[in-house]
Amino acid sequence: MLLSSLSRLEATIDAETAALAVHDLHDQDDFNRRKSQSLVELARLGRTIDASRLSPPEIAGLERVRAKLRRNHELLGIHLRAMQEVSDIVATMIQSAESDGTYSATLRHPE
Repeated sequence: MLLSSLSRLEATIDAETAALAVHDLHDQDDFNRRKSQSLVELARLGRTIDASRLSPPEIAGLERVRAKLRRNHELLGIHLRAMQEVSDIVATMIQSAESDGTYSATLRHPE
């Protein structure tokens, strides 16, 4: 049961990481839904499994998922930072367009 849950989560992470690597964000809602489902599933399993009795394949699966999650996290961070930078640029442009320069630090010369 644990191995099949890890396999599904791993497939989701692989698909999302591949999409992030090529800047394809159109399936992000689906990835988030699938990861949330996996989280619920693993949380339920975690309450019934004795961690000291995990098999070598289960331990290997957990380690593999952890490594893939690290890479996924890195790519998500890159995309979030890029989106924040774009948001900051747009906000600055809007503020500049709405400002008449009254309170700006630079002097405006009449034309």
